[in-house]
Amino acid sequence: MTSARTARALAALEAHRIALEQQSIASLFDEDPRRFQRYHVQLDDLLFDYSKHRIDDIALAHLIELARSCDLEGKRKALFLGEKINSTEGRAVQHMALRNLSGRPVPIDGRDAMPDVLATRARVMTFAENVRSGALKGATGKPFTDIVNIGIGGSDLGPAMAARALSPFIQPGLRAHFVSNVDGADIADTLADLDLESTLFIISSKTFTTQETMTNAASARILVSQLLGEAAVGDHFAAVSTKLDLVAKFGIREDRVFGFWDWVGGRYSIWSSIGLALAIAIGPEHFEAFLLGGFDIDEHFQQAPIESNIPALMGLIGVYYRNVCGHGAHAVIPYDQRLARFPAYLQQLEMESNGKSVTRDGAPVTLATASVIWGEPGTNGQHAFFQLLHQGVDIIPVDFLVAAEPTAADAHHHGLLFANCLAQSEALMRGRSQAEVESILNLQGLSARDIAALAPHKVFPGNRPSTTLMYRALTPRNLGRLVALYEHKVFVQSVIWDINAFDQWGVELGKELCSRLAPIVMSKDAPTAGLDGSTAGLINYRRVVMANG
Repeated sequence: MTSARTARALAALEAHRIALEQQSIASLFDEDPRRFQRYHVQLDDLLFDYSKHRIDDIALAHLIELARSCDLEGKRKALFLGEKINSTEGRAVQHMALRNLSGRPVPIDGRDAMPDVLATRARVMTFAENVRSGALKGATGKPFTDIVNIGIGGSDLGPAMAARALSPFIQPGLRAHFVSNVDGADIADTLADLDLESTLFIISSKTFTTQETMTNAASARILVSQLLGEAAVGDHFAAVSTKLDLVAKFGIREDRVFGFWDWVGGRYSIWSSIGLALAIAIGPEHFEAFLLGGFDIDEHFQQAPIESNIPALMGLIGVYYRNVCGHGAHAVIPYDQRLARFPAYLQQLEMESNGKSVTRDGAPVTLATASVIWGEPGTNGQHAFFQLLHQGVDIIPVDFLVAAEPTAADAHHHGLLFANCLAQSEALMRGRSQAEVESILNLQGLSARDIAALAPHKVFPGNRPSTTLMYRALTPRNLGRLVALYEHKVFVQSVIWDINAFDQWGVELGKELCSRLAPIVMSKDAPTAGLDGSTAGLINYRRVVMANG
C-alpha cells in the first residue's frame, strides 16, 4: 500500500511535472551553462549523464523524498545484510556475494557465505583454466575448441550476452556457443559445423529438470554417445546444478559439477557457476575483472548518497517516467555491436523482476510497475525504429550506451559510431520546430504552397528524454559495472513499488499447462475434451496437417 508520505511525494512530482512542461529540455541548457556538470555522475571512467531529462533540482528533491518515503536506504541495508527480502520464497538475495572481493564476510542464515563462494569460484576457475590449457581433453584426446552452454533464461541470457560483448577477450582457438530454445533448430544449427570430438557441453540447470534445457541436453548426449560411445559422455559434459543424483544419472562425473545457492536468482546468476562457459572463454583473469566491475557498483550503491548514486538515480528517473509521466516503454540502445544481446538480457532482468501486479503483502498494486524494455544496437536502430522515437505519438525514454574508444575495432568507424550516438540524443532532445523547418525549406527554394504542405512532416517535437552511459572501453570490468547498475536499478524500483523483485511466479503457469498439453500434442488421437475450443482446434488442425504429409 502506498504510504501517505509516498503519496505526497508523488503528488508533488506530478504538480512540478506540469510546471516543467512549460520549458523545453534545450531551454534548461540555455538557462544553465553548467547543466551537464551538475547532472552527471562519474565513477572512475564510467560516466552517467542524465542532463537530457526534463528535470531540475526541485524534481530531484521530490524524487529523493520519494525514495526516503519508501525507506530505500533501510531496505538497501537489509539487502546487503542478507535478510530474507525474497519473502514469497523465504530467501535472502545475495548474488552480490558472488562478486565480493573485499574480504568482508557476507552473512546468510546466520553464517558467513564467503568460504563456500570462494571455494566454488576456485573450482570453476581451475576447471576453466584446465579446459583452456588443453589439460582436459575429449574422449579421443583432442583438446576442446568449442564450448556449448545449454540452458535457458538466466542460465543462458547472461553468459550468452557477456560472451558476445567480450568476444575480443576470448582465447584464440576457443569458441563459445549457447543453446536455449526447445525448438530443435537451435541445437541442430549450433552443432552443424562442430567437431564433437573437441566439443564440451555445459548443462546449466539448478534443478536439472528444466524442460527446454534437459530436452536439448538429451539430444546432445545421444549425438555424443552415438559418435564417440557411451563412455565418452563423462569426458564431454559438465553441469551447473545442485541435483547431484540427477547429474550422476545423466553420466556427468561429480568433479565436473558446479553448484550455486538458492539465494542466487536465475537472472542474477551470471556471477556464479552459471558463468562457467564465460570463464572458460575469456579466462579466469578477465572473469575476475568482470566480477570486480560488479563489486565496484555494489560499493558505490551502498556508499553514495542518493543524489549522486547512479543506480538510485536510474531507478528513480524510471519511476518518474512510468508513474508520473505515464510512459510505459523504455528503450536501451547500445552503440556497440557486441552489446547486441544486452537489451534482451535486460528484458528478463527488469520485466521478470518487476512485472508484478501485487505488493509484497499480496494487495493489488496502486502504481504501474515495470516498463516494456526493448532495443537494438545503434546505428542499425536508426534505420529501423528511430522514426517512432523521434516522431511517434508516444514518448519513449532512451538509455544510450557508448564507449569512448573502440575495443578491437577500427578507430574511424568508432568515431562515426560515437558521433551518431551523440547526434541521436541531441535530436531527440532538441527536435526541430515548424519555423525552423519552414526556414530550411525556404532556403532550398520551395514555393510557399510546397512549404506549407511539406513542413508538418518534417517537424520533430523534441523533448524526448535520454540517459547516456559512457565508459572508456567495453572491458570485462566495465561490462560488470553495467550489469550491476541495472540490477540495482531494478531493486530501487521494486522498493518504490513495494513489490518482490526476486520471485517469478508468472513463468510457472505456462510450464504447468505445457506439461499437461505435451502428451496430447505428441499423440495422434489423445482426446481433447476439456480443452478450450481454440486449443483443441489448433491441436486437431495440426493432426490433420501431419496426417496429410
